[in-house]
Amino acid sequence: MGIENFVGDVFLVRLPLNPYRGDELEALNEMASQGCERDVIIDLSAVRILTSESICSLMILDKYLSTAGRQLVFCGASPEIMHVFERTGLASVFEFADNEYAALQHLQRCSSSYS
Repeated sequence: MGIENFVGDVFLVRLPLNPYRGDELEALNEMASQGCERDVIIDLSAVRILTSESICSLMILDKYLSTAGRQLVFCGASPEIMHVFERTGLASVFEFADNEYAALQHLQRCSSSYS
């Protein structure tokens, strides 16, 4: 688990089983609060528990990134995790892709439509 450079100006973050117990979201929010110059893909494939605290951290991250003109895309969410996003009304707020490469393609399509 952790934060890594993926391609170009994109961070790939693989969250652990319970993301609130890891340091990834805290580190991401710290970087983003200082003006992140990268888009972020968050791989949720290992996540089995999404607490209200972790959802709040993800919403804060999305706000920081959008303020900086950057994007956040989630990938690899299990049906159970997608259900959490749907029940909270956040499935229509966030962007989702099947895997990290589909998320990267989404980011590339969006950035080329802004050019």
